[in-house]
Amino acid sequence: MPASRSTAVRRAFAALATVPLLTLAACGYGSQAPKDDVAQVAAGAKKIDGLDTVSIGYFGNLTHGTALVGIQKGLFQKELGGTRAKYTTFNAGPSEIEALNGGSIDIGWIGPSPAINGFTKADGANLRIIGGSASGGVKLVVDPDKIKSLQDVKGKKIATPQLGNTQDVAFLNWIAEQGWKVDAQSGKGDVSVVRTDNSIAPDAYKSGAVDGAWVPEPTASKLVAEGAKVLLDEADLWPDKKFVITNIVVRQEFLKEHPDVVEAVLRGSVKTNAYIHAHPDEARAAANAQLKADSGKALPANVLDPAWQSIQFVDDPLAATLSTEAEHAVKAGLLEKPRLDGIYDLTLLNKVLKAAGEPEVDDAGLGAE
Repeated sequence: MPASRSTAVRRAFAALATVPLLTLAACGYGSQAPKDDVAQVAAGAKKIDGLDTVSIGYFGNLTHGTALVGIQKGLFQKELGGTRAKYTTFNAGPSEIEALNGGSIDIGWIGPSPAINGFTKADGANLRIIGGSASGGVKLVVDPDKIKSLQDVKGKKIATPQLGNTQDVAFLNWIAEQGWKVDAQSGKGDVSVVRTDNSIAPDAYKSGAVDGAWVPEPTASKLVAEGAKVLLDEADLWPDKKFVITNIVVRQEFLKEHPDVVEAVLRGSVKTNAYIHAHPDEARAAANAQLKADSGKALPANVLDPAWQSIQFVDDPLAATLSTEAEHAVKAGLLEKPRLDGIYDLTLLNKVLKAAGEPEVDDAGLGAE
């Protein structure tokens, strides 16, 4: 990639990766929070490749439900045998990418924008997306007294988490499709796009500072609990109502050196998603239990239940939608078109899926050679 183009892409994606997806505690960026505890290893279990430990990162939020449930139920450790899984929770995409780049973690659950940023910033030399995890869980929620239809959004103040983040790009794209004009940088125009941290969005709504919000779960359900109503589910705008919200990534070096360990984690992920689908109530409770273990606070039922219901847990990384999300950011003027060739390596995932009798998934032409 030419230096000028590489610099432009990096600068553009710096905006895209500056918001964590659905962080429960502090939605602003912060440093990683290492967990002192590690998963229990079964007595006599053999290490994979002789490796003592694999370090795994994730966010303490519902779109990382596969990680939450798999950790809580011990499903990853079961597949890893005597190789101990060590977990680290993060409050932000950039800090997780930094940890991945520095070798502090080997594998991580992360949103699409930070994954793209991590890939482009290193000119495709560091991470790979190796699997999917979650789709959906993003809604436009509004004050029903002020906004009764989609057309009523014009002229109103609508919050998004931060300039250039995944939801901000989606909302800007939706605005453009209505034929309305908004300056992407300032948020001013036919709709006032008010960049508001997810952690304070409910207070902003209660105070009347915003008339609604295009936000992920559980923030959307927290606003509904304050009296807002769901005007639009973003899933309704996508083919098959699916779009990527969480992926699984790995350091390329680790993938090359320890493919059997990576395969074991992916096998644990596929089995966890199968458990979530077969036992939805138990899985939801397990996710909430892990949230409490990580943050000290569980979600109340009136927030947890609708939020969980709106998220689809999938093995497919929905590669085509990642490309579309990047295109939306280009159309909004937030970035120069990135080169994403090689961002995916789904070889091991498809091996796991085939062994489980499940259909293989596609990388939309963005696979590693």
